This record gives sequence, structure tokens and C-alpha cells, in this order.
Amino acid sequence: MGDHDTIRVRLRAALCADDPWTALYSLNTDRPGLLAGAVEELYRSDTDHTAFRAYLTWLLRSLGEPGDAVLLRLLATPGLAGDDRRDLLRTTVVRGLRLPAALLRTYAQDAPASSGGKAGTGGSPAPELVDAMGLSDDPSFAPFLGALLEDPAAPRGRAALALGRLGARAWTAPIAGRLSEVTGLDHTAFTVALELMGDPAAVPHLLRWLAESGEERVYDVHHALVRLTGRDPLLPERASGAAYAAAVRAAWADGRTERAPAAVRDLVVESGARARFSVDEGAGRIRVAFDPPSPGSSWPRWDRSLTFDRKPLYRVGSLCDTCELGLTLLDWPDDEAARIAARMRGRLADLDRLDTALLAEWSPVLGELETGHYRALLLDLPLERVAEPARSWWYRRAAARAEADGDDGTRPECDRPEDYWPGAAHFQLTAPVPGGRVPFTYGAFLPSQPPEALDPAAVARHAAAVAAGERPAAVVLGWIDDRYVEALHEERWLVGAILDGHHRLTAYAAAGVPARVLLLARVGEGGADGGLEGLAEVAAAYGCRE
Repeated sequence: MGDHDTIRVRLRAALCADDPWTALYSLNTDRPGLLAGAVEELYRSDTDHTAFRAYLTWLLRSLGEPGDAVLLRLLATPGLAGDDRRDLLRTTVVRGLRLPAALLRTYAQDAPASSGGKAGTGGSPAPELVDAMGLSDDPSFAPFLGALLEDPAAPRGRAALALGRLGARAWTAPIAGRLSEVTGLDHTAFTVALELMGDPAAVPHLLRWLAESGEERVYDVHHALVRLTGRDPLLPERASGAAYAAAVRAAWADGRTERAPAAVRDLVVESGARARFSVDEGAGRIRVAFDPPSPGSSWPRWDRSLTFDRKPLYRVGSLCDTCELGLTLLDWPDDEAARIAARMRGRLADLDRLDTALLAEWSPVLGELETGHYRALLLDLPLERVAEPARSWWYRRAAARAEADGDDGTRPECDRPEDYWPGAAHFQLTAPVPGGRVPFTYGAFLPSQPPEALDPAAVARHAAAVAAGERPAAVVLGWIDDRYVEALHEERWLVGAILDGHHRLTAYAAAGVPARVLLLARVGEGGADGGLEGLAEVAAAYGCRE
């Protein structure tokens, strides 16, 4: 039996298993081309492939370029059944693939609409077709998509996002002018579409709508104004509801849209190990920002990334508090990010306390952060360097949850340590921090430069300084993340990115000496406690002693 026949047999066995999802997940995909070919053959030849449709398209989505090629070939098949076409088109959209414009025009005429009518005969087109048009890079679809903005029965939010992806600025004013007609996720989609356009012509419309809009729509409008103008005014810490809406309206009431120079305000040193400050009109060169909406997603704002100069470093995931936290390396930042943090280095060689003069000296660097309220903590953290997925808290916390649920400790075959791995060797607390409301806090600091690029000589110099009793400090931009995973497990993380001090932390971890860390943590976003409770617990356990 050849490789092709073997893979085909294994594919059929997985599809017929008691748990097809686990069986498919466990298939060996080190030869994705052969597996993609087997999926295509089954899709084309099996009379009962409709029973397997969801499994087959999911598998194609996971196979990268070989799966993409099969998707495009299947969609070009003449006489494709309506259900097959919709399912394949939906999968193609999730993959972000560009379909030929001629094929999409045929679908617009012939494909069944989401309402059951015909898209070419007055019915509303299926959302996945609208998404595909937005990914086509073909501006000729703009009039068709723009007409959907007027139809309450159409997927108007998806149409607005499709226009945004096409950069069809002729539709900026129509989208902005209809903000009063849409609510909920459609309202969010309209404002995100304006952000995708990047068209300053939307700003006057947004300012007018901000003064009139209901409380629940203010966040979307404020976010779009910040993205389109670059101006990011400071709002009160932990403001929510009516107070938040009033603060946003007051911040934009004068119509000013030019960004003022960044300013560090309200600087208070509470002790040698704790301080707080606010950044107004922050440059935002280092920030957590929403990603562009994923094609095919129902949520216009969902995933976020930690970015350096707008270049994503780590995907942070969603704000959903019942979802699991997991960071994923996307790319390393340009050298400028390291140069920003290095401007603090002169006073970090043996840092033993915080004071007003020190933080004022660092104000130009702090102003590179995004607008918001911050806590500065000087900590001595017991850290270890982790290079193996099975040793990382990202995976070990899953085993801890299983134990809490009374499981026998065996993990499903498809639950692999590497699936939780953030993509780079990093530093983590040697043990979770004990807590009160949440039993303990996991801690992980991730690098902002490739670990393999570290200079051994620099590590040796810091190791010698540590051995001599000095305490060179690393700088970490971090935050507390609270989750209620699957509405079953309260879970708290202290997570952050190392801005400066990769060599220092490596030296501390190798010596087994608690690492001196200056933690800069943004708090108070969205009216939540912003992790103040978690930061207080970390400071109580590991605050630098005066």
C-alpha cells in the first residue's frame, strides 16, 4: 500500500471514529500535500460526503497552502451544490483567501442568499459572500456592497467591513452617516470599517455622532476617533457607564483633533517600591491594540496584540473573560523598540528604590506608552528560564485545572504542551503567587528580542555584578489578566513583555537569585479594577524591601 492509499485509509478511519474531531486532530500532518489530496478526492467522489462536510473543510483549513489550493479548486467546480458552496466559501474567507472576481460575480447572481432567496433576484447575499468580496481587492464590488448599507435585512455590518477592507473611501460618509441607524455589533462594525478606511473625512461625522449617541455606543466612537486622529486623551481611571460616556464627550467637546505632546501626570511615589503615574496623549509606540477583524468573524473587535511601533509582537487574544489566556509570538520588533527602552538604562545598573526625580527623568520614555493610568512596582522576583513547553505555566495550569476537576491526570492525546507554548523561551515565576479571591497568580515575562541573539559576554558581566551584590534591574511592561475559564476556573496571570534587561534576567535565572524588575503596569481600563488587587498581592509577596 502506497503513501496515498495509507493516508486515505487513515482519513476514512478518523472520520468514522466515535470522536472524529479528536481523531482528525491526531492525524499526522507532516505531509500536508498528500492529506489535502486525500480530502479533495473524498470530497469529489463520496456520495455521502455531506455527512463529513464540516470535518473535511475544517481539515483543509488546518493544512496551510496545500489545503488552500484544494479549497480554490473545489470552489471553481461547475455545478457545486449550494450547501457545499457556502461551506467552502466560508472556510475560504476564514483563511483570508482571494477568490477571482468573476467567480464571485457568478455567486452573486446564482448563490442562495442567507434568507433563502436568490442573491441575484433581490434577496440579501449570504454573509460569507460579502466577506469574500471585501477580500477580493477589487473595487468594482463597492457599489454592490454600498447598496447593502441601506437594507436592514442585509448583513450591513459585514458590508461596511468589506468596504473598509477594499479602502473604498467614497463610502466613508455613507457609513459614518448611518451610525445612528445601527446598533450592537453592526454599530461596532461600522466604526471599525471607518478605522480600516483610515479616512480623516469620517472625523466630523464621528464628533457629531458622539454628542448624540447613546451611552452604549460611546466606546466605539471614541476608539475610532483615536485611531483616525492619533489624539488619545486621558480619561478618568476606572470610569464606567454614564461617567465614562460623559468623560469621553468632554474630552472631544472642543473639537480638537491634533495630538498634543505626551505628558506624564499625577506622579505619586507611595514608597521606594511603589509609585503611580498617568500618561496623557501617549505616543502609543508600545501598546496593546485590537487586531483588524478576522474575516468571517461575527466580532468586529476580538483579538488583540502587543505592538511596538504598530508592528505586532505577541497576539494577546480576546477580552472574553471566560476564554483562556494565551500569548503567541508573531514577529520580533524592529531595533527601535530596544533603543526606546535603553534610554532608561543609565539608572538601572543598581536600582534599589523609586523616587520622583527618577520617574521624572524617565518621562520621555514613559510618554512612548499608550495613554492610561499606570503603577510602577520595584520587585525581586524568583524567575526561571523556560525553553520546554511541558515546563511552562501556559501548559501546567491546564493540568492544574484537570486536577481541580477531579480528573485522573491523563491528558487527551490532542492536548499537547506545544499547543500552549507562546513561541519563545521566556521567564516565569518559579511558583504561583498566593492570593485571596483568586487562589494564586501565574507569572510569565516574554522577550521582545530573539533569545538566541543574546550576547554571552553581556550575560557574564551581569552575572558577575549579581554575584558581587549589585542588583541591575530589568524593565517589563506588564498587566494583570483575570479570567473565569469556561465559567469554572478563576485564573489570574501577571504577564508582560521585557522592554529592557534580557541579559540581566538570564543572569539572575542562572544564578538562582531573585531578579530585580521594574514593572510598569497599565490599570483601570474599561471600569474594571484593572488588576489592582493582583498587583497588590504581587507587591506584598515580592516588593523590593527598603
